[in-house]
Amino acid sequence: MAYLNPVRHITFDARDPHALARFWSRLTGYPLKDSEPDGEWALISPGQPGAPGLLFLRVPDSKTVKNRVHLDIQPPSGTRDAEVERLIGLGARVVDDRRTEDGLGWVVRSDIEGNEFCVERSAVERGAVPA
Repeated sequence: MAYLNPVRHITFDARDPHALARFWSRLTGYPLKDSEPDGEWALISPGQPGAPGLLFLRVPDSKTVKNRVHLDIQPPSGTRDAEVERLIGLGARVVDDRRTEDGLGWVVRSDIEGNEFCVERSAVERGAVPA
């Protein structure tokens, strides 16, 4: 029997769903798949069967406290540190730098609306794939 992933979307509350979708689209490489004409929501998706998309819904209030759930980003190529620098250009901010002298650790960033996420070492740095 084929396994069906029960998670359809990971949903973000947003003041500006389209701006936040564009930020995460540039971060992940997921294309914009759908949006509501009046700007109430936007969806980006990896386009792989069973892989959840990221859905952004308009809400009237701003983020005020730390996320209870966050995404861990593993760069598909290059290094964690290069990805951290790339994200600065997208408007991400550093929340906490947890890198260690031995090259391990991660960096906590926030997107353009303050949602935290972590940038981990890449698969290459972990030795999970050949360099």
